[in-house]
Amino acid sequence: MAKNGTQEFVASLERGLRVLQSFSRENAQMTLSEVAALNGLSAATVRRSLHTLEGLGYIGRNGRRFLLRPKVLSLTAGYLGAINAEVVLQPFVQEVVNEVGGSSSVTVLDDLDIVYLAHASQGRAIRLTAGAGARYPAYATAMGRVLLAFQPKEVVDSYFLRAHLRKLTEHTETNVAALRRILKTVQEKRMAAIEDELDYGLVSVALPIVGPAGQVVAAANCSDVSNRFDKQAIIDRRLPTLRRAVRRIEHMLAQFPELAASVTFDQSTRTPTAR
Repeated sequence: MAKNGTQEFVASLERGLRVLQSFSRENAQMTLSEVAALNGLSAATVRRSLHTLEGLGYIGRNGRRFLLRPKVLSLTAGYLGAINAEVVLQPFVQEVVNEVGGSSSVTVLDDLDIVYLAHASQGRAIRLTAGAGARYPAYATAMGRVLLAFQPKEVVDSYFLRAHLRKLTEHTETNVAALRRILKTVQEKRMAAIEDELDYGLVSVALPIVGPAGQVVAAANCSDVSNRFDKQAIIDRRLPTLRRAVRRIEHMLAQFPELAASVTFDQSTRTPTAR
């Protein structure tokens, strides 16, 4: 039986995409055996995938190590262009930054990570990259917790089964039971806030963005450096502005339902696999 119960599923394409997605900040350059071990695939399968991706220009080599080539950006550029994020989302996050400073972003949930669709910043010294297409683990971010909190139970269960919950700072919560309690509180309050969990010196508050069908399709945040605000202060001083921006985004989504469809998390593509 093909994965997801369909004979149309192309397993070789899935493995090739898995190989491509295994490159990250932590694994920027890998040998063939490292890629195979990371993905649980045979060396022969990975060799074919890497050579194909290299021939297509998506992967290059540095000696024995493989690395991504700039052509991979064409994959995200097509998506961002199709949803017109720069036009329909960017103005809202820019307005938040113009009014209160710091930075503001809109993200969606993609499997274990949040992915940035729009971002604006006042230019303060925050070390983390947060441009369109950037990815961060959902469990350690305010926006990720907002997005997870409103997923069905089976999606959340699958997330905790597969996610690698590691300490990004000494304050990062990695206990599954504690994270589940946090998600319950987030659902009740319809907001999330973090301080020094994704990175030292970063504080953030986030809200869900609800699509025309009444489901949470994205999240928006406002963040700053923690030597200017603690978690409660950013909630008190930034949340009203962020809430107004979210309402405007939701109004825009009601006018363009195809955009909401493009960013809605597709549960059918996720299968609970231990990691």
